[in-house]
Amino acid sequence: MQTRIGNYRWRIVVLLFFATTINYIDRQVLGILAPQLTLEFGWSESDYGFIIMAFQAAYAVGLISMGSLLDKIGTRLGFIISISLWSLAGMAHAMARSVFSFSVARFGLGIGESANFPAAIKTVAEWFPKKERALATGIFNSGPNVGAILTPLLIPIIALKWGWQSAFIMTGALGFIWLLFWIPMYRKPELQKLLTETERNYILQDDREPETKKLPWKMIISYKQTWGICLARFLTDPIWWFFLYWLPKFLNSNYHINLTNIGLPLIVIYVVSIGGSIFGGWMSSFLINHGKNPVKARKQTILVMAFLVVPIFFTSFATNVWLAVMLISMATFAHQGYAANIFTIVSDIFPKNAVGSVVGLSGFAGAVGGILFSAAVGLILEFTGSYYVIFGIASVAYLLCWLSLHLLVSDHQKIQV
Repeated sequence: MQTRIGNYRWRIVVLLFFATTINYIDRQVLGILAPQLTLEFGWSESDYGFIIMAFQAAYAVGLISMGSLLDKIGTRLGFIISISLWSLAGMAHAMARSVFSFSVARFGLGIGESANFPAAIKTVAEWFPKKERALATGIFNSGPNVGAILTPLLIPIIALKWGWQSAFIMTGALGFIWLLFWIPMYRKPELQKLLTETERNYILQDDREPETKKLPWKMIISYKQTWGICLARFLTDPIWWFFLYWLPKFLNSNYHINLTNIGLPLIVIYVVSIGGSIFGGWMSSFLINHGKNPVKARKQTILVMAFLVVPIFFTSFATNVWLAVMLISMATFAHQGYAANIFTIVSDIFPKNAVGSVVGLSGFAGAVGGILFSAAVGLILEFTGSYYVIFGIASVAYLLCWLSLHLLVSDHQKIQV
């Protein structure tokens, strides 16, 4: 069946997958090197928290503007601009020597990287019928996990052999390699000459929405669905960022895992996460194919994932590193299953010309939550030296997220403008 329809749309997903992988490699380099850089530059927990906050503040500012910009200029040009910016900012870390200069580099990285998910979600909405969007989203959204696997494999080798500066320079260069494929391959389905008419009609099989001008913010924020999705991201994005930036420090402080042996625990965690991204997309698609309303199927999948996160509360009490890894792996598996569906809900209920803006606005809410949580994590660790409060917050965040969706996002209402 796929052969008769054509498969060019899946090549687009492959490009999105690699862009997202590079995105997470670039942002995670600092987390892997954090124990070494903390010793070299004498950072306190609050210093490190401030550097992370600089990225998240820029990410928030970028999302609120990039989503809107993408709805104006399109994903092709949007990706060219954003990946060039974040690649240059990633390489600029090599020149940093102080908390302030690292924060400036992180700020530039955050601005550039903020466009990735709004652009990717918008691309999926343009290139896939609704019944395939969650699976397509799950595939490209496994990129963060692949990036998180590759980073602890590659960065210690590069840093130990050529120095930590080389790690930032070499990973920053990956984005420019990606552009060599994106620029010649990507056009909208309506304009892509390499598509067969059969696949083009398959992609555009849902009710075709007329091209309209960008929706004003006043209209977008007037819908309770917007607030429900924003609240969900506000509660859960900080947890994922905590995993990215503090897990190496947690493993180092609790189990004495350092740059030479950090690879295997992180690899196990993020290999499991890949399964969550694919499974979450598959589960909601399975429910839809068996008669469930798309939005209801997404929310039911998110509830299942929320329960899988609850046991992470016990992580800080685990005396064995592999027990901690197992509990964290369950949570990262669940987060990725949740993420494949929270992103897709936006394209289920909003018109295409609002998808980038809504994803950007909800990402802004998640980044604001991340700023507040990063500040809190730094202070909690500095004053208590323990992670149990942090893991306790993480254990209930996804249940609260599901509750916000249950109360504010209707199963059957598609927004008509």
